[in-house]
Amino acid sequence: MKKQVLLIGSLLLTSAAAFGAAFQLNLQGVRQLAMGGTGTAVPWDAATIFYNPGGLSALKNIQAYGNVQFLVPKSRYIESPTGTYIAESKDRTYTPFNLYVGGPLAYKSKFSLGVGVYTPFGTGIKWDDNWRGRYVIQDIQLQTIFIQPTLSYKINDIVSVGAGFVIGTGSLDLQKAVPLQNQNGEDGTAKLEGNALGFGYNVGVHLRANQYLQFGISYRSSVNMKVKRGYANFSVPSSLSSSFPYTAFKADLALPQVVSVGIGVRPTQRLTLQLDANYVGWSSYDSLVFDYENNTSALSDTRSPRRYKNTVILRLGGSYMINDKFTAMLGCAYDPTPVKDGYLSPDLPDNNHIMATGGLTFRPIKRLTIMGVLEYVFTPSRTGELAADNFGGKYQTKIINPGLGLTYDF
Repeated sequence: MKKQVLLIGSLLLTSAAAFGAAFQLNLQGVRQLAMGGTGTAVPWDAATIFYNPGGLSALKNIQAYGNVQFLVPKSRYIESPTGTYIAESKDRTYTPFNLYVGGPLAYKSKFSLGVGVYTPFGTGIKWDDNWRGRYVIQDIQLQTIFIQPTLSYKINDIVSVGAGFVIGTGSLDLQKAVPLQNQNGEDGTAKLEGNALGFGYNVGVHLRANQYLQFGISYRSSVNMKVKRGYANFSVPSSLSSSFPYTAFKADLALPQVVSVGIGVRPTQRLTLQLDANYVGWSSYDSLVFDYENNTSALSDTRSPRRYKNTVILRLGGSYMINDKFTAMLGCAYDPTPVKDGYLSPDLPDNNHIMATGGLTFRPIKRLTIMGVLEYVFTPSRTGELAADNFGGKYQTKIINPGLGLTYDF
């Protein structure tokens, strides 16, 4: 029994947060999302604060912007190789949002100022409490909210630059079963809650070669989200409660750097085409470390290797102005998974993402634009295991994501 308790303590939180393509939210602008997530080269609206701060100087007026998504992921687990057991994640809707305000400091000013509040990372999953992977995860929710004050400067009619300081906030809530049963045969549970804080920056350059051709490049730094004081609460048989005390913990979650390059081409007065490439530095997420304030013989600090790999996302999109009031957008993207074999976890089962998007904008009056978007994300089935927990199987995830947004030019 003592050996079992020690083993449980050492592995208890090794899968507490596995990030991947499913955790990175590329939903910071409705127009941009509708065009496959492209937005580095063409500053359509105030969402350029996120996509390329250098593009903020292209806005002619101060603009207020807001949108919300209704993200509905669905994952399925199939036991392999038999396929005799199947589990599906519970239905849950997530609502990432984005707010921006920005524009020139004065009429024809070379300086533009803005601020963005957006959700670049965050999702979750809930499985049945008694499913076979309950000792790995039952429920997890991860959310980040970044605040980015931004300054842009128009060097000349071709080149503008911009930079923003990022203040990142976040939260972590998770629950998993503990294989220590009470007298009724019920599993114990481990629940963790914590808030995180981190800092970074976002810089970009925008080039408008002429009315038909634009370029952009941006760099979003890595943000090390630090949980300085989270809390772990364990429900275990009373005879073992001293081995699993209520305790505070510390943890670091390294969010990746992103380098984006883009080109925008306007072959006709009504049609604009965009191509983006995003280099995502997932290798910064090498290990997950939990440092407990109160250690016992069963509850020691943990270090779980992740060994994520860097990826390149390719995005393509187009916008067609139907008339003065309506514009239609279409796009697609391919987002390869950073998760290597041996690290596939049911807390965020991840594989290559294939995305199809579309949207529509409507201008009922000159200064107001209403935007709608629909994104469908498909991941091919993937068979693998989380070696640290000796748990594996086949996973497949689909995501449906409608969204609405508004802009108003002052």
